[in-house]
Amino acid sequence: MLIKTIPVGQYETNCYIVTNENNLQSVVIDPGDEGNAILDYLEDNKLKAQAVLITHGHFDHVGAVNYICEELNIPVYISKKDDAAFSSDPMAKMFGYTMPEYGKHYDDGDELELAGMKFKIIATPGHTPGGVSIVCENALFCGDTLFKGSCGRTDMPGGDIDAELRSLKKLCLLPGDYEVYPGHMDSSTLERERNFNYYCRMAMEKY
Repeated sequence: MLIKTIPVGQYETNCYIVTNENNLQSVVIDPGDEGNAILDYLEDNKLKAQAVLITHGHFDHVGAVNYICEELNIPVYISKKDDAAFSSDPMAKMFGYTMPEYGKHYDDGDELELAGMKFKIIATPGHTPGGVSIVCENALFCGDTLFKGSCGRTDMPGGDIDAELRSLKKLCLLPGDYEVYPGHMDSSTLERERNFNYYCRMAMEKY
């Protein structure tokens, strides 16, 4: 499995392209902006994207969804609770983002087989009501739930600090270690965050 990180947009959202090196098929996670740069990477490396997966519905994570899905004729997956964010988020309305007709939903515990890889969905609300984290092999794509040394903000509409801390504990209790790929900034490991992330330690103590 090959993971390419492409920071996109004003907020430098991490878009991830996860590729099965055996068949050169890929899955795109959180294409927040700069759809052309994402498509160029796929084309330059002769990769065929099978689907788009969304960790949560904030505009900086979904901005290029419609463009990519239409250009490649592929589906997008998002949680049912965050589906509404495409129409209710004021920033989404400003930029005209809407959930594509080819959108599909996933829920906690779902497993998707895409591009010859398995993606497990873990509900991690708090930053948004329907935020999810996505596990593929030893990689944990956690959107804005968990950052290196920090966690997602909960002071925006739909945010819930108690839900956020419970989600952090849920991730910390996953067996073993994972490479952590957050929605912004640098990657980390789950073991590092268990030991050194103040919010993770507080979540483990409080809940």
